[in-house]
Amino acid sequence: MRVLAVDTTTPRGSLAVVGEEGVLAEARVVTAEGHSRWLLPAIEALLRGLRVGALDLDAFAVTTGPGSFTGLRVGLSTVQGLALASGKPCVGRAALDLLAGEAVGSAGLVVALMDAFRGEVYSAAYSGGRLTGERRVGPLAEALRGLAPGTAFVGDAVATRAEAIRSQVEGALFPETGLFLAAALGREALRDVTEGRAITPALLRPLYLRGADIRVARTS
Repeated sequence: MRVLAVDTTTPRGSLAVVGEEGVLAEARVVTAEGHSRWLLPAIEALLRGLRVGALDLDAFAVTTGPGSFTGLRVGLSTVQGLALASGKPCVGRAALDLLAGEAVGSAGLVVALMDAFRGEVYSAAYSGGRLTGERRVGPLAEALRGLAPGTAFVGDAVATRAEAIRSQVEGALFPETGLFLAAALGREALRDVTEGRAITPALLRPLYLRGADIRVARTS
């Protein structure tokens, strides 16, 4: 069984083909120009390198958010198109869940933090790998309020905010985890497909957490 996994939630984009024997191929890109230019050529190159086509895959997976509106649309539409064309099922996973999943066992509570810009973070807390509460967006101070000593923190927002975290959470831990999520997504998706939890591409939905930044033009 083989799954193609795609992550375009942040400037760190990645894709991977994952099978029961592990990660078969992976590509990583860091870009400020958006993911639309590189994603399809990278998928084509990855599959060509494995000497397989989209029809040879068993499922497709994508990170559903939170993250860049444009990035989410690129990833979701690409995966939906490939899945519809090949008649294969899909798996969607939240990026915060994948980040926290890489740190299971490092502490009793793991908090995933992603940069949401505007001075805010996307955040979610997990105990034993299970989500506690809700995924949310807001100031870092709100995400840290009431957390127990020894909480572990992961995600791209941690590096630039480590001192602020230490000042508010006693004994805060910072386990080393990767920020490129496609391989982790592929492993989770493989399990979902095997256990019958895959969905049709039409059921994929983005996880935005924040409304679109729309400005109404002034009229004279």
